[in-house]
Order: sequence, then C-alpha cells, then structure tokens
Amino acid sequence: MKLEEIYNLIIKKGMEKDPRTKKELKNELKRIRREYRTLKIEDKKYFDKEKFKHPYADTRILYMGDRKKHIRTIMAGIDISGEELLTAYLLNEKGAGIDLVMSHHPAGRALSNLHGVMHIHTDILHRLGIEMDIAKSIMKERIEEVSRGFSKLNHQRSVDIARLLDISFICAHTPVDNHVVDFLEKLFDRKKPARVRDVLRLLKTIPEYQDAMVKGAGPNLIAGKENNKTGRIFVDMTGGTEGSKKVFARLSQIGVGTIVAMHLSEEHLKKAKAEFINVIVAGHIASDALGLNLILDELIKRYDFNIIPCSGFARVKR
Repeated sequence: MKLEEIYNLIIKKGMEKDPRTKKELKNELKRIRREYRTLKIEDKKYFDKEKFKHPYADTRILYMGDRKKHIRTIMAGIDISGEELLTAYLLNEKGAGIDLVMSHHPAGRALSNLHGVMHIHTDILHRLGIEMDIAKSIMKERIEEVSRGFSKLNHQRSVDIARLLDISFICAHTPVDNHVVDFLEKLFDRKKPARVRDVLRLLKTIPEYQDAMVKGAGPNLIAGKENNKTGRIFVDMTGGTEGSKKVFARLSQIGVGTIVAMHLSEEHLKKAKAEFINVIVAGHIASDALGLNLILDELIKRYDFNIIPCSGFARVKR
C-alpha cells in the first residue's frame, strides 16, 4: 500500500467507529465549511482544506517522502519525536527497511489544530442526554482554552526532523481513540458490569492493560469505591483531550455513575468527586496502545505489514 492509501483507510475506519451518527458527522463537516466561509479572503489561502474531507484535524500525513513508495514496514509508537525518527534512520542503516513512522499523538499542523476535533465532545454529551445548546456552551470555553494552550508549542520539531532524514511520517489520533471507545463500550454493553470492581476486572482481561499493569501503569480507581454500583458507564476517551470541568454536574443528573477515562486532571477529578461519580483511569498509554493495535489490525487486513513497535507501544494482534 502507498502512504495515501494507508491514510485514507485510517480516516475511513475512524469514521466507521466514530461515536457520532452519519448525520452528526455531516453536520460537523458543514460546520467546518461555515467556519471557512466566515474567514477573510486573505486568510482563506492559509486554511487547511483537508478539513473539508474529514473532521479529524489531529490526523495528518506529516511528511510524505516518496509518494510512489510502497509501504511494507511501519515503525509505530504512541509519541514520535526526534529520538524515534533518528532511531528509525539508524535502524535503516542496519537494513531494517522502515518505510513509514506512525505516531498516535499528533505533531505539526495536526497538533496546532488539535482543538478542532473537540466538537466531538458536544455531540457525545448530547447523545448522553444533555441539551445541545448546553453542551455547546459547556465545550466552547474548553475548546478555546485548549487552542490557547497548544499555540505556544513548537509544533514542527519532529516534522522537520522527518523531512531532514527523509522518513515518511504520519499521525493518527482521533480515529485511533474512536476505536478504543467503540471496543470498550461494546465490551461493557455485552458484559453489563454491575459494580465498579466488575469494570476493573473487565479492563484487566485486555492484553494492553495487562501489559500496563506489569509496567506499573494499569487501570486505577481514583474516585469512588470498588463495591459501588456502576450506574450508567461513560467511556470518555476520544475528542482530542479532556472535555470541560463543568460537565460533571450534568452527567450525574442524567444517571452517569461511572466514568472510564484515559486520564483526568486534578481539577476534573475534584469536580467528579463532588458529584459522587466513580472514576476509573484505565491508563493513557495502554488505552492508546489498544486503539493503535485495533487500527493496525484493520491495515493488516489489506496488507501484511511488518510492524516495529516503539515509544510505549506493544503490538497485540486480534
């Protein structure tokens, strides 16, 4: 497969696992076009028109390299920076034949525009039962906060290194996270855990979380007690990054008793505890590894890629 084919398949599979309906995805693309139309003429030429094709501003081909090259070996990791790219280059000097480096977490333009995917939170909250106008209001401030926070970063460092080393480089963020949410929601729907301890037990049957437990970063209950009833379970693992701190009161009102998240800030945790919501942090890197494995499984259905794991990623085939 060529790099563009891999990229397009990642997007396709990410949209298939998106928690939003097809109508909601179409509405999101319409929102992006409306955003474009409101820009001044001199600003439109700088707009990332890839956004017209799909709603994942945090997933991009960061450096193409040879467009005609067929990808056979992928080095995949959770975070890819200069160290991993240099490692790929040195491994190739020894004959590893790495054609593509794949990062889960975004870099370059995909990082600077990460806030653009956060509108997914609005639709998720609405699906849970929160009024759309309220969900939009809750998320507006948080999206602006994230945009300001990421604006100070040096987004292009790893992309520039990939260009200098001439190594094809891609990141797949929200499409991967969508796979985690879909996988865990289906597991909980099927097994119907009644108590918080049952949720923990289910997570600990998953190889990626077992691997994380060995490494001291497995699932952890950070709010509530294991014997508590789960209530409604909310798997909060997609949408770029954490949502708004203001959402927890609304979640408790609509019956959410347990949140299963990748990670949670101290401020978010305090708000969740105030609403007596059980919070399980499944593990950030382990959850990302689960999603990356699921999407690599989809790629391998098309071609038997050689996968070289790195940067916190352990390959598990399903």
